[in-house]
This record gives sequence, structure tokens and C-alpha cells, in this order.
Amino acid sequence: MSITFWCAASRDCGTGLKARTARAHQDALRLNEPAKSAHVLRVAIKKTKIQFSSHTANLAFIRNGVRDFLKGYPFSEKQRLLMVLGVDEACTNVIRYAYRLRDDQVISLRMEGLRKCVRMRLRDYGEQVFPHEMKGRSHDMIKPGGLGLFLIRYAFDEVDYIHKRRGTELVLTKNFA
Repeated sequence: MSITFWCAASRDCGTGLKARTARAHQDALRLNEPAKSAHVLRVAIKKTKIQFSSHTANLAFIRNGVRDFLKGYPFSEKQRLLMVLGVDEACTNVIRYAYRLRDDQVISLRMEGLRKCVRMRLRDYGEQVFPHEMKGRSHDMIKPGGLGLFLIRYAFDEVDYIHKRRGTELVLTKNFA
């Protein structure tokens, strides 16, 4: 299991994953300047990458890593808890469906704190599952299981599946209020 930390300015949020403008980069670099308005939200831009094996024993480590990463961002305790559970559920789905319970496969989680949001990128190299094939159950049915996708979509403002040549990248974005 390896963990890598690094810091850098990055993309702006709220305009989609493909928006990469010079202005957003300049704005990110100006975060340490004095605020010119009372409406400016000053948040440190940081990135964290955790790479781990697909063994379920690593899920507690991942939950703690996400919890630590979210400290200092303007989210309520409930929002933080839902994001931690959402990432945990996404990792569980990767282990169960992409890797078919194999515990020796690689999963990568990149967490990005940006100017207007936080973004979690979960990368696997397993079997691809297309979003239209993902079936949760109705959230008003009382029985165990089947609510993971509902929880993930409830916890994050944007949920995007990007299919790669090998595997999938799940991009989870939560905007600041």
C-alpha cells in the first residue's frame, strides 16, 4: 500500500471536467492574496493520492484518508460523513463488480481540493460496468443492499463515469455551498 501527497494549483470546478482555462489557473494561484470582497471563500488548494490493493481491510484506511482530506473545507459534518460513505461504497463496488472480489488488484483514489469544490477520482483497471447496467433498488424498499448508487448520487453534486482503455475512472464532485 502506498500513499503519495503533493500540492499544486489545479482546475476550476462547476464548469465541467473539460473546462481548463488560463483564468481558472490564475485564480487558483491568487488564493493567497488578501481578499478583495467579503464573498471570497479562501480554501487551500491541495491534492492527495492514495493507491491501495482491492482488499476490503483497506476500506477503513480509505475512509480515514477521505475524512482527513475533508478537514478544513466548508462542509457540514453530515456532508463530510456522506462523502466518506459515498467513497467507501464506490470502493466496495469496484472490489465487488470490477474486480470480482479479487483482493490483489490496484485501486487509486485522487482527492483534489479546488477553488469551488472538492473532487474525488477513483480509478480501477477491472471489468467495465456501464452506467445504464447499474441497477440499484428503490430506496423506499426495506431490505439490505442495493442503495450504494443512491448514496453516492446523494452525497455528491456530480457523478461521472469515464471509461478508459482498461478500467474506469469514477469522478465525484462536491461543490462548496
